Amino acid sequence: MLKRLVYILFLITVSCIEPYKVELPQGEQLLTVDGFVTTEPGPHSIRLTRSDTYGSVFEGLIRPVSQANVAVRDSEGNVVFLAETEERGVYETPADFRARVGLSYSLLIELQNGKSYTSLPEMVNSVPEIESLSYRAIEIQTSNRLQNRVGVQIFTQFRDPSDQTNFYYWRQGRGSYVLVANPELFTLPPDHPTNPRGAAPKDCCSTCYLLEPSRLQTFSVASDQDFNGLNQNLPIAFIEDDGLRFKSMYRAEIQQMSVSREAHRFLRLIDQQINLTGSVFDQPPANIRGNIISLDNPDETVLGFFIAASVSKKEVYIQRNNLEVRLTPRIIPDDCLTVRGATLDPPAGWNPDN
Repeated sequence: MLKRLVYILFLITVSCIEPYKVELPQGEQLLTVDGFVTTEPGPHSIRLTRSDTYGSVFEGLIRPVSQANVAVRDSEGNVVFLAETEERGVYETPADFRARVGLSYSLLIELQNGKSYTSLPEMVNSVPEIESLSYRAIEIQTSNRLQNRVGVQIFTQFRDPSDQTNFYYWRQGRGSYVLVANPELFTLPPDHPTNPRGAAPKDCCSTCYLLEPSRLQTFSVASDQDFNGLNQNLPIAFIEDDGLRFKSMYRAEIQQMSVSREAHRFLRLIDQQINLTGSVFDQPPANIRGNIISLDNPDETVLGFFIAASVSKKEVYIQRNNLEVRLTPRIIPDDCLTVRGATLDPPAGWNPDN
């Protein structure tokens, strides 16, 4: 037994693991273009970034492309120059610029290093008006039976025109809602010198308004191949319940756009990759070629797509009492003004009675 123990200790002493250094190939730093112009008044924004290689802590994965010359040219030869905003890599059109139905638009980019890029022309086609929006609460099953997703699904009602082929793209604008708090439940912190953890209800404020910060939004696309010329009632957006959004009233803005066939194909492929489930039946992820090309090197890969579209917008106010399924409300035991971005004044255009 002692001999065996000595043998094991000897193996532990002399055994070692040599670290294996993985040599990763240097990845390409690809120019990425994200943005569109519509028939709505400006300003319209274009974001230029450059993908980066993986670092030890993934620092600098996405880098803004600053000090570029960016312009939009229409099919009549008119050129509008975009100005870079305080946010580096974001370029905006003048406030009075808006696309016109029947014209095509191209994006022109010249980088600081002299390289030039252009998009293929994008035609602006008319879009049918949103007649109305409706909603209903839904619960989506997940792999975790105890944590299903709960939220509100929004439907758009419109009539598809029969005299043309239409490709649709739906986006959500920035949501806003009534933020409900409970200042009467406020208590002092444990380190308070006079009354630790003692009740200290506040007189104000229990109700505020909150404009949600911009974030990556889900989107929907469709073509009228199966419903040309018919009245439609399509589910086009889902807003997840986080315990605060639907405690009182939520305002959702829906943008219904008419895009080109090429833009629809690009968005559909993007949607497919976003919704990969990780199963063996998923298509392998890959770079999706957009409509931006390099004038210096046609073989250079440029990511993103410049879209020009007509748009119809409509708002819907979601009432708490109309939702049959909701998450347990989150409690804010404090003044609602302590929530970042909350104000006592309703956001612009707030009119639930209209």
